[in-house]
Amino acid sequence: MAHVARELDLNAYYGPATVMDKMNSVPGLKTSTAFFFFLRANLVVNPSAVSTPDMEPAPSSALPPPSPSPLVTVDPPSNPVPDDLPPLSVGVLDAEVDKVDALNLVTDSIAQQRQSASYHLVFHPYLLAILAVGLSAAYQYAWRSRRDLGMALMLLSGVVMTYLLTIRYFTGRYVQVAEDTRWSWMVSDDGDEDTVVGVRFGADLIGALVLRLEPNPAASAAKKRSRHSMLRGGRGVIRAWTVKLKYRRKGVGVDMLHEAVKITRERCGKDAEVGFAKEHANSTMVLPEVFNGPFRKDEQRAAKALERVLSEWEGSKRRRKL
Repeated sequence: MAHVARELDLNAYYGPATVMDKMNSVPGLKTSTAFFFFLRANLVVNPSAVSTPDMEPAPSSALPPPSPSPLVTVDPPSNPVPDDLPPLSVGVLDAEVDKVDALNLVTDSIAQQRQSASYHLVFHPYLLAILAVGLSAAYQYAWRSRRDLGMALMLLSGVVMTYLLTIRYFTGRYVQVAEDTRWSWMVSDDGDEDTVVGVRFGADLIGALVLRLEPNPAASAAKKRSRHSMLRGGRGVIRAWTVKLKYRRKGVGVDMLHEAVKITRERCGKDAEVGFAKEHANSTMVLPEVFNGPFRKDEQRAAKALERVLSEWEGSKRRRKL
């Protein structure tokens, strides 16, 4: 059993009457008598109070539940997805009403080329140079020669209005091209209608793709063969590809390209080619070639998008073989 110090007696070392005298003789150790009595009382240990501490873990049920920190706040999402969001579906349009809606989307995209062409022409460097010459001539005549502020403002405004109206006149031919695109445009020389792929956002048709499946030239020579057998070894030609303005650059057009490749490979063979038609719906250019830069860039972007889709199909086919 360990020895416990019960009392520390300073008199045993310094004598009964000399402890306080010796400490008071040093100036830095003048301490009141009450402090030593307090120290002596705390050095007396009760043996019954000495016990082994309880090292058992406290049950988790006895611990209070953690309270949430008032500094932690969860902000709601800035653009929450509504619960009643309509479904997005891609598929072949069979009903005549749906095909007419798809044709209207195609004609709208042709008419919208007028806006794109007008915007491009307004800021074209060649035409801006002509505008600058016209404004300079009007300024020289009205202000430098006559010093007439009213005439100068009128002539300058007239030059700008003439510039804009001329652009509007030459780009207006796109509207005529759109009006000339009718139902017969989707019918081939053999009387077969093109396949129309559509994208629906709920009940609204937001995208359309017109696909023509051209039969194998060698098989088309045999007149008694069925349409299905003539398509084996053929190819798919995309004649129109458009999406409503507010849904563009959101992946809707790529989904239609995937569906067009799927339909072509199912009906014409697994290795059938798919490409854009040279004379597609938006290929008509009413302006000189020097002003058709934006439309040529759109054709290049469309071709690259189709190449990416075809490469994805080739990659998935190789993975299936492995």
